[in-house]
Amino acid sequence: MGEMAAAIVREISQPLEAVAANANAGLRRLAGSAPGLDKVSAVLQRIVNDSQRANEVIDKIRLIFNTDPPTKEPLDVNKLTREVITLVRGEIENQRVSVRAELADELPPVPANLIQLQQVIVNLVTNAVDAMYGVADRHRVLRIKTEIYETSHLLITVEDSGTGIDPKDLDSIIEPFFTTKSNRMGMGLSICWSIIANHGGRLAVAHGQPNGSIFQVFLPL
Repeated sequence: MGEMAAAIVREISQPLEAVAANANAGLRRLAGSAPGLDKVSAVLQRIVNDSQRANEVIDKIRLIFNTDPPTKEPLDVNKLTREVITLVRGEIENQRVSVRAELADELPPVPANLIQLQQVIVNLVTNAVDAMYGVADRHRVLRIKTEIYETSHLLITVEDSGTGIDPKDLDSIIEPFFTTKSNRMGMGLSICWSIIANHGGRLAVAHGQPNGSIFQVFLPL
């Protein structure tokens, strides 16, 4: 509980401190003899951005502890996957990552919440791209695959050729507030786990062969 509280305080205090600093800067500009409205406007925009960051953290915390069943509708997972790739295309190109999309034909629609499932795929894809940052001795490849698993589930696989997960962290990687990065709160994968669990599915993680990591989302049809 102490670690959880410390992580929440740290994550929320950063944007709130920025809000206070920018507000004070805006007040100083307005108190000047000839305040530049364009500069004051820029300060106000930073305040808005930081307050949104704080709200996003609160929403993520709420999602972790929310047990209400999500509103579901039949979704085309292939279409959603293509939309996510387009959404994060800029980051993929910036990191010089090649995308291999292996999307099975004629997949049946899966009952899921659009926003939540999109968040899961975005999180897994961006994590995969981040994991390949700094890799220089091999191709940076992001592989996304959809298929039917044992006739009862739709399987989404996100695989990277990055640095992989330390074996000692493999069992802890999806626990709330566990992170290997000093500037992260460690909620992304735990939120994904919560979302998939609330859909009646499961999230699995494994080592890639020979490099990287593999994350698999099993959704009941």
